[in-house]
Amino acid sequence: MEFKLVEKKKDSIKVEILDVDETLIYPLIHELLQDKNVADARYTTGHPQLDKPVLAVRVNDGKPQAALKKAAKSLVNQYIEARQLIEKQLG
Repeated sequence: MEFKLVEKKKDSIKVEILDVDETLIYPLIHELLQDKNVADARYTTGHPQLDKPVLAVRVNDGKPQAALKKAAKSLVNQYIEARQLIEKQLG
């Protein structure tokens, strides 16, 4: 997956997602929406042959880039914990 910045404002960003993996996008959006500083997080796909998927993040406080990084780090930690638990229990 690659992210390309499409629009950047003080309280929002829009990033185009190339070679999207929706199994990662939806947990990322869920994590963003858990953040009290995030006002909105949307993922739009548009027309499959004409448009590229776009992730839009708008914040009440702070920087939208920081909220996106925080959500991604949180997901990484959750997946690491899950892997460790599986390895511990299944050996």
